[in-house]
Amino acid sequence: MGRRIQPTSVGAPGRLALVTLITGLHLGGLAALAYLSQDPVIPPEVVPIQVSLIAGDPLPKPAAETPPAPEPVPAPEVLPVEPPPEPPKPVVREPEPPPPVVKKPPPPKPVVKRPPPQTVTESPTALSAPEEAPPAPPAPTQAAVTESQAPPPAPAAAPAAASAAAAPVTAARFDAAYLNNPPPAYPMASRRLREEGQVTLRVLVQPDGKASQVEIRTSSGSDRLDRAAREQVARWTFEPARQGGRKIESWVLVPVVFKLKGN
Repeated sequence: MGRRIQPTSVGAPGRLALVTLITGLHLGGLAALAYLSQDPVIPPEVVPIQVSLIAGDPLPKPAAETPPAPEPVPAPEVLPVEPPPEPPKPVVREPEPPPPVVKKPPPPKPVVKRPPPQTVTESPTALSAPEEAPPAPPAPTQAAVTESQAPPPAPAAAPAAASAAAAPVTAARFDAAYLNNPPPAYPMASRRLREEGQVTLRVLVQPDGKASQVEIRTSSGSDRLDRAAREQVARWTFEPARQGGRKIESWVLVPVVFKLKGN
C-alpha cells in the first residue's frame, strides 16, 4: 500500500500573508488598468477635398428660323355688271261698257200677323185656348186638273214667275192646336225667387217646319227664364210661311210670358 500524504497545516501567519499577496495582486492589476485607460485617443486627420470647375466651350446658339414668305393674294375678278332688263310696257285696255242694269220690281212686303203671346204659369199644362185647324182647301174639279196638267205656253212663263214673286206671303205660325207645342217649364229656382217676365224670341223657321235658329229679341230680365223659353221653343214644330202655295224660310217672333199664380 502506498503512503498517504497528509496536508501540511498552514498556520495563521501564513494565511494572512497569502491573503495579503492576493489582495496586492488585485490592486496592482486595477492600477494598471486605470493607467492604461487614461491614455489620450488621437483622432485621425481629415484631409480636405478640393473641387475646381473647368471652363468648357460655350453652347452654340439655336439658329433663328426664317418665316416663310406670305403667298400672294389673287386679285378679285371684276365681272361686268349687266344692265337690268327694261320692264314691259303696260298694255292699256279700254274698259268694256257695263251691262245694262235691269231693275227688278221690289217684292211685296210680307203681311206678318203677330200671334198672341204664349203664357207660362206654374202649371206646365196651362196653354192658351186651342185654335181650330184651318179648313182644308176644296178639291179641284176635273176641269181644273186638266188645265193644270196641260203644259203652259212659252210666252206666259215670265208672267207666271212674276205673279209667283208678287204673291202675298203668309207668315209662319206656332200657336195652332194641331202643332202640339208644349209651353216651357217654369224653373224651380225662378218659382222660389218669384221671378216673372216676358221674353220675345226671334225664330228662323225652315220650310220643313223646324227651327234652325232661336235668338232672344227681348229678355225677361232673368237668365233662367230666357234659357227655359229658348230651349223649349227650339224643339217646337212650326207651320212654315207660304208664298203662292210654296213653303219658304222666314223669321217669326214668339212671345213667352212667365207668370206665377196669385200675382
